[in-house]
Amino acid sequence: MSMYGRDPWGGPLEINAADSATDDDRSRNLQDYDRAALSRPLDETQQSWLLGPGEQKKKKYVDLGCIIVSRKIFVWTVGTILAAGLLAGFITLIVKTVPRHHHHPPPPDNYTVALRKALMFFNAQRSGKLPKHNNVSWRGNSCLNDGKSDSATIFKDLVGGYYDAGDAIKFNFPQSFAMTMLSWSVIEYSAKYEAAGELSHVKDIIKWGTDYFLKSFNSTADSIDQLVMQVGKGGTPDDSDPNDHYCWMRPEDIDYDRPVAICHSCSDLAAEMAAALASASIVFKDNKAYSQKLVHGAKTLFKFSRDQRGRYSAGSNEASVFYNSTSYWDEFVWGASWLYYATGNSSYLQLATTPGIAKHAGAFWGGPYYGVLSWDNKLAGAQVSFTKNKINK
Repeated sequence: MSMYGRDPWGGPLEINAADSATDDDRSRNLQDYDRAALSRPLDETQQSWLLGPGEQKKKKYVDLGCIIVSRKIFVWTVGTILAAGLLAGFITLIVKTVPRHHHHPPPPDNYTVALRKALMFFNAQRSGKLPKHNNVSWRGNSCLNDGKSDSATIFKDLVGGYYDAGDAIKFNFPQSFAMTMLSWSVIEYSAKYEAAGELSHVKDIIKWGTDYFLKSFNSTADSIDQLVMQVGKGGTPDDSDPNDHYCWMRPEDIDYDRPVAICHSCSDLAAEMAAALASASIVFKDNKAYSQKLVHGAKTLFKFSRDQRGRYSAGSNEASVFYNSTSYWDEFVWGASWLYYATGNSSYLQLATTPGIAKHAGAFWGGPYYGVLSWDNKLAGAQVSFTKNKINK
């Protein structure tokens, strides 16, 4: 028996009754098919068809391209790196956010404070165009025309140097003694200056003075016949002409002409300036060109002091009143000793220790000022320096 139905694909559909079977027969046939399928192994592709995505086995190894590592080791390594990074970031955050307690250096001792105040005095006394780092805020440029307004002198640039005391006169005699003493202190105690943080400062102060001294004579020549001894006029209270004693004002406000005093016979002044340049040449030995320039100037000045004998204050009324020099023999000893230390030339040592010069300087007799070092008497300083076997150069 057969039945015909419509084939959904367009053809006849024939169903034979003989081919129909019960549900039990069909179930038995399917079980036979399953046993046949399980009797042979399935490849990987076939297994993937049968197993769902969640049922696939995890791989035990990870291929990194260049090496293959265990998945477990890989996971632990990556986890450890991430944990270490998070910990480092957390520690850095704590360090940056927690307020720090800065340990301030101890206050300077009284000697250091006194030293700084003493050096500040020179900054306050500076003349000329001041550097930006000058640590006296109420001082400015002053007397920038020194030398230009005096037609009687050949030295047209005398800007710089230091004012004397409370007025604006520049006396080269006491000024050069101050520079010599500062240089001597650096030579003896440079480590102390450096520990106090003032070594560069004091060297800058010395150079400000020596630069000015090099302008006050022909420093490039081997022989000279004149020397600047003073810039500005002292005058007296009865003197109505503009001068630095009559007109009490700030140096920055000076608008009158400042005369220049020249000397042609001034052994004391020239020898003292030679000492200032020679001692400074030792301070600036790390600057070879500048040190040699100072030595040359010192030699020229000392030769002038020996060739043209005389006291600088003898021919000047103002110098004799304000800074009178009583002798030039002590300056011979003083200047020659520093030239010996600066050059090593034994002829300077022989001159400084000549009995005749020492006798004239007062080395063999007492007196009210014997042994007292001052801008007028340098014998005691020379004697102390001679007690040392050498000065470090």
